[in-house]
Amino acid sequence: MNNNNKIIDYCLKKKGATKEYPFGPDAMVIKIAGKMFALIFEDKTDDYRLNLKCDPVIAENLREQHEAIRPGYHMNKKHWNTIMLDGSLPVDDIFSMIDHSYDLVVKSLSKSIRESISEMN
Repeated sequence: MNNNNKIIDYCLKKKGATKEYPFGPDAMVIKIAGKMFALIFEDKTDDYRLNLKCDPVIAENLREQHEAIRPGYHMNKKHWNTIMLDGSLPVDDIFSMIDHSYDLVVKSLSKSIRESISEMN
């Protein structure tokens, strides 16, 4: 399994995660309780980009430290980063960024929805 598939798998294994293609076949949207926490683009050259929600201060720091992390493509650039999945970042670092995005979105949900997610297997 290549790293891009591992990253997609990791997103989809999050409690309550669902995938949709509301923007066409080249943009996979991964949501929790109807709210997006990851957006994966594949272009015609097999270059993948991963958009993830991020705390604005952390987002800025990550962009300064890594050339492969940029302001969110087609997103609110303060709260979203785009990670170029070009192999320059360790997969475990990307998994940590996915965890952060997921956690930010879950924290924004109502208490009853958060509780129902935590009860999922």
